[in-house]
Amino acid sequence: MLLGGFDIVVIALVVFVILVLFAGIKTVPQGYRYTIERFGRYTRTLEPGLNLIVPFIERIGARMNVMEQVLDVPTQEVITKDNASVSADAVAFYQVLNAAQAAYQVSNLENAILNLTMTNIRSVMGSMDLDELLSNRDAINDRLLRVVDDAVQPWGIKVTRIEIKDIRPPSDLVDAMARQMKAEREKRAQILEAEGSRNAQILRAEGAKQSAILEAEGQREAAFREAEARERLAEAEAKATRMVSDAIAAGDVQAINYFVAQKYTEALASIGSASNAKIVLMPMEASSILGSLSGIGAIAKEVFGDDSNPPSPRPRQVPSRTTPPVNPFNQTPER
Repeated sequence: MLLGGFDIVVIALVVFVILVLFAGIKTVPQGYRYTIERFGRYTRTLEPGLNLIVPFIERIGARMNVMEQVLDVPTQEVITKDNASVSADAVAFYQVLNAAQAAYQVSNLENAILNLTMTNIRSVMGSMDLDELLSNRDAINDRLLRVVDDAVQPWGIKVTRIEIKDIRPPSDLVDAMARQMKAEREKRAQILEAEGSRNAQILRAEGAKQSAILEAEGQREAAFREAEARERLAEAEAKATRMVSDAIAAGDVQAINYFVAQKYTEALASIGSASNAKIVLMPMEASSILGSLSGIGAIAKEVFGDDSNPPSPRPRQVPSRTTPPVNPFNQTPER
């Protein structure tokens, strides 16, 4: 079947309409923004989803990724404030907030951010000493983030994080730092040992002091109690002597005999219990000693009384004739 001229025109028109529809319908994926240019000039930004443009008049200018992206900063040499050479590398995270500014305010966005980050790493780390550089990594990250984020803000970029991955000093410097750290630890160990020894000596001195104080207090208490005991004993002896004196003043002869007998027995006990007395020579006869002891017993019964037998009347004393003591060493043999 042959097509006429009208049929060919209709078919061509249908194909053209289809091509126009395909050229005018644009689908933007999630996480991206498309810029639209009309005759080469930016007009608007397409959001994710289905969008329509004017075919042959408008076109897509730039396809910008608005998701957070990672930028690896290569290793670079940095000279610190105290002229120490170290190697450092980092990683940066950024996000496009304004697709039009990121597309038209800067050329080659990633390269611009990378060079800006490397330059500021050298500037920030070069203004610090090596010890400060190694111990204040968080402060370095904060300063880098603040400086770089302010620099890329006109580009519609937000730098979310900049992290220093590694700082590598030279090997000889690492060895010197290791020796320094060892010396510092030995110094701290010696200081702690000296402080421990000093504290131990202080504690021992305090213990000796407390012991001496307690011992002195104990001796003082013992002396006080001993003096008190002697005082009470003296008071008792004085009271006993006063009672005997009152009895003597009242004319009680038995009290005198009891007092003399008590002193007599105490003297015999002290003589017999002496450590250096092996043989005791008594200047009296044995019968006199026994008689004296019997008299002491009778006096005690009369003084303290006997509960079983009532006291009998005391017989009148008759003066007895005693035999004078005889010295055994001066006796002459009998003829």
